[in-house]
Amino acid sequence: MGRKSIDLKCATDPDWVQSVLNDFDTFLADHANCERKASALAMSMIVRFPDRTRIIPTLIGIAQEELAHFEQVYTLMRERGVALIKDSPDPYVNALLAHLRQGYDERFIDQLLVASVVESRGAERFGIIAEALAEETLKDFYHGLWKAERKHGHQFVAMALEYCESGQVYARLDELMAAEAVIIGQLEWRPSLH
Repeated sequence: MGRKSIDLKCATDPDWVQSVLNDFDTFLADHANCERKASALAMSMIVRFPDRTRIIPTLIGIAQEELAHFEQVYTLMRERGVALIKDSPDPYVNALLAHLRQGYDERFIDQLLVASVVESRGAERFGIIAEALAEETLKDFYHGLWKAERKHGHQFVAMALEYCESGQVYARLDELMAAEAVIIGQLEWRPSLH
């Protein structure tokens, strides 16, 4: 079976990007935290689910790539004189995590699929940011991130398919995408990725 498309249930409002452009330095600090947490999530899944050996190499690869993105964002921040900020709870991610089911297998699949949803939304928004930025270097950087996050969204689904039947995976992904559409519509716009 070929790879299915991963479609968000709603698009980000085009005006959202103004909250990023109006305070790009704050956005960069939030973006750095998102990349660091994405790397940590992939590594934590290895620790939490050590018996799922077929996906460990993919998780390591994602962790390394997200850490490289963190380093790239941090380099941009240093060039602009922007400091790292303390981590704060992400209302978007926390609202999605509230949909995780209990039970070892259910939670495993849900964590992979929630990660796919987050990466898919991140990809969409990086694409919007790339289009809106005037500086070519930054445009190219965010276009590259759009591609990487899109790939990660598919990788998390592919990992779920290693351990669960495709009908169940895509049905659950559809449920989580529907929940995400409600969440995204309720969030206040901030100079942040979510």
